[in-house]
Amino acid sequence: MAHTRLHPPHPFLLDPIVSRALEEDLGRAGDVTSALVVPSDVRAKAFVVARKPGTICGLTAVEAAFRLIDPKLYLHVSVHDGDNVGPNTRLAMVEGPARAILSAERVGLNFLGHLSGIATATHALVAQTEGTKARIVDTRKTTPGLRVLEKYAVRCGGGVNHRFGLDDAMLIKDNHLSAAGGIRQAVERARMSIGHMIKVEVEVDTLEQLNEALEIGVRTIMLDNFSIADLKRAVATVNGRALLEASGNITVDTVRAVAETGVDFISSGAITHSATCMDVGLDFATE
Repeated sequence: MAHTRLHPPHPFLLDPIVSRALEEDLGRAGDVTSALVVPSDVRAKAFVVARKPGTICGLTAVEAAFRLIDPKLYLHVSVHDGDNVGPNTRLAMVEGPARAILSAERVGLNFLGHLSGIATATHALVAQTEGTKARIVDTRKTTPGLRVLEKYAVRCGGGVNHRFGLDDAMLIKDNHLSAAGGIRQAVERARMSIGHMIKVEVEVDTLEQLNEALEIGVRTIMLDNFSIADLKRAVATVNGRALLEASGNITVDTVRAVAETGVDFISSGAITHSATCMDVGLDFATE
C-alpha cells in the first residue's frame, strides 16, 4: 500500500541530485563498457531486489535515474517507499534498452541502498518506542547535498523531521548561549525580532538550565545527554508546560528507556550519519 503521507521530494528537487550523481558516474566518455559490449538494439528486463530485510526508501530516485538516462525505460514498482520487506524481495521491474539499464543501475542502487538503510535504522528506533508518546526525530547531521532525500528516508522509517536548515526554526544551543551570555539574554534577543511563524527551541545541559528556560516561557526544550534519572526529573518538573526533546547517544538499546521517561521527542543523528546501507541489487531476467 502506498504511504501517501510521505510526500516524496518533488522532481524539481530530486532530479538535480540524481543528475549530479549520473554525471559523476558517466564522466567524460559515458558508459564505455556498455556502449562497446552491448549492441544498441538489445532490450532487457531486470528486477530491483532487496537482498536483506528492511524498510524501503529511494524507489523515486531509482525511477529518476532510469528516466534521466533514457525516457524509454519503463519502471514498474511492486512495493512503495515506506514498506517493510523481507529478504530477496523484488521491489521493481525495469525494461527497455539494455545499455540504458546498465548505465543507470549503479546510481539508482546507490540511492536505494543508502536511503533504505536510513529508513530501516529509523524504523528500528520507532519500533522500540511503541506504546509511548515519544516520536523519533532527525537532525542536521546529514550528507552534504542529500538532506532532502535523507530526511525523506527518516519519514519513510516512521520518524518525523526536525528543522531542515538554519532558516526554518531557531535552536539555541550551548555555544549560542555561551556567546550570548546565557539563556535569558539569548531568548530575549530572539524574541525581539523573530517572526510569529518561527519556532524557538533551547538546548539545556542541566536541570538548573531547564528551570531557567521554563521561567522565561520557553516552550520547546532539548535535554542534551541527560541521564534517565534526570530525564524523569525534567518531565516531572515541566509537567506539560513545554515540549521536551531528549538528545545524545540514542541507540536501539537505550531508546526504550528514554521514551518511557515521558519525553515528547527523541532526536538521533545516527539514523542519518551512521545507518548501514541496505543490500540491494539488480538482476537481469533470464527467461
